[in-house]
Amino acid sequence: MSEPSASQPPASPPPGSPYATPAQPVYGSPYEAGFRPSAARNGMGTSALVLGIIGLVLFWTVVLGVILGVLALIFGIIGRKRATRREATNGGVALAGAILGGIALVGAIVIIAVGAAFYQHHKTAFDNYNDCVRHATTQQELQACRDQFSRDLNNP
Repeated sequence: MSEPSASQPPASPPPGSPYATPAQPVYGSPYEAGFRPSAARNGMGTSALVLGIIGLVLFWTVVLGVILGVLALIFGIIGRKRATRREATNGGVALAGAILGGIALVGAIVIIAVGAAFYQHHKTAFDNYNDCVRHATTQQELQACRDQFSRDLNNP
């Protein structure tokens, strides 16, 4: 058996062989001309979904419902725009986060409105009661003030 001489290059595998040497370029590869695909920017969509879920669970705390709802809505819109520009791959996740954030925001606003109406109604009833008590001179007038206050609280 003869050994290959130093002047002969080593034998290369046949074309199409799965054992191609690293020195052989792979033609048609996107990396051939220096092209590197950028990583998907899915952070906004994922953040929107997480914030939307937490906001939906905690919307009754009002402050967290508003803050998390607004953030989820903003992040979801940004994430959805990235998905339409093909910078991100989770457009559905971003949309779900925006929807959940919107629901959390609406829920918190409804609670604020109901609380404000409740406060205004009861504030008026307490103001009327205080005025009545200040002007009452007998025990019967005080009892009438209490009865009126009770009716005011029970009738919206």
